[in-house]
Amino acid sequence: MSQSLLKYTRVLEIVGDTIKIQIPVKKTGEPAVRFNDLAVIETVDGRKTLAQTIFIDRDVVTLQVFSGTKGISTEATATFVGHPMQTSYSANILGRVFDGAGEAIDDGPDLSAEPRIDIGGPTVNPAERAVPNKMIRTDVPMIDVFNTLVDSQKRPIFSVSGEPFNAFLSRIGIQADADIVVFGGLGLIFDDYYTFRTSFEDAGVFSRTVMFVNQAMDPLVERLLVPDMALAVVEKFAVEEGKRVLVLMTDMTAYADAMKEVGISQERVPSQHGYIGDLYSQLARRYEKACDYAKGGSVTVLTVTTMPGNDVTHPVPENTGYITEGQLYLHSGVIDPFGSLSRLKQNVIGKSTREDHGQIMNTMIRFYSESRDAAQKQAMVFDLSDYDHHLLKFGSLFRTRFMDINVSIPLEEALDLGWKTLAECFAPEQLLMKQALTDKYFPKDANGGVAAE
Repeated sequence: MSQSLLKYTRVLEIVGDTIKIQIPVKKTGEPAVRFNDLAVIETVDGRKTLAQTIFIDRDVVTLQVFSGTKGISTEATATFVGHPMQTSYSANILGRVFDGAGEAIDDGPDLSAEPRIDIGGPTVNPAERAVPNKMIRTDVPMIDVFNTLVDSQKRPIFSVSGEPFNAFLSRIGIQADADIVVFGGLGLIFDDYYTFRTSFEDAGVFSRTVMFVNQAMDPLVERLLVPDMALAVVEKFAVEEGKRVLVLMTDMTAYADAMKEVGISQERVPSQHGYIGDLYSQLARRYEKACDYAKGGSVTVLTVTTMPGNDVTHPVPENTGYITEGQLYLHSGVIDPFGSLSRLKQNVIGKSTREDHGQIMNTMIRFYSESRDAAQKQAMVFDLSDYDHHLLKFGSLFRTRFMDINVSIPLEEALDLGWKTLAECFAPEQLLMKQALTDKYFPKDANGGVAAE
């Protein structure tokens, strides 16, 4: 008889939001259910709720109850449905908003008849991956010029509470040249959720967006399902329809904190700061979904990871840094050019972008580094040379025109603005750039202007 037709009644223990229930093993000695299988918990008064298998120890199965165990007694029953959590997938989910249980929460048309897919599948076979060589334009100069986002890249935005990282993430979703944007909200307060949704709607990109949102008031276990739901849908769009898909998720520290709470309820031995011992593996399983498919589209993952106490050695950002291909540091409302990194930018800079891209990037960062040294000399009341004054002017212009996250200009305009900024502060021979590029791109009306001063 199918296990999904059987109702199990022997509840052994209820701890936190988990239930332990005894299930007979098969004749082969294997458990009758599988890891991640769903179950329907029915209380004595007929109320039903979903739960997920999170641990199996011989004939004892631990279930994580989505809506919590309040009102559930040891007289409750469990019926297993024979498959893991599923979510709807079709072209009709574009422009829709779902909760952490995969149910639509936007008062749109019913999607119960749409095809459903399992979540939490394996990562892509490396043989199916192509070498990333395409740029995703965001119109954010500190990304496009200095830390280029590449198709199939996985990158976090490291920040702290109070910074405008959610507004910045929504801008990237609006301005990025991706075919589809899939957003995953983890433990969002209502204001943040509403801001994301209205931003996408007002910008006219909601029709190419899918949102999976777990709000702070929603069940904790649903927070663990949101990334897997979003990534399952993303893979389908990329593989079957050849779409370039951008995944945005915030905040992965909230996701890790949810895993910690579940681990405590399972009495698992805690690791650093109380997080579960396989934190690295759990994060890597999600980030490694990023892929440029050789025979399809691409999946690019951009997340927010907050650093408690601005501590980059905290377990969540530290483990994330080992997995991802660079990061962006957002603090004081600007992207820090020295803490930020893109390990794949060399695949596109000067190849799929303008020939002067690499020279502009390196030259401006060099001058900005020197401007910080000049600012330190000024703060310590040392005498400044004319060159130091030019560096200070450049540093001020660079922070205003490029580092501010509210600046929005296309890549080519940003490169031209870089030449203009350099010309306002330095003579051509001070740039130490290739002469052919200087002759071609250095503004003619500024040639020799700084030297004459």
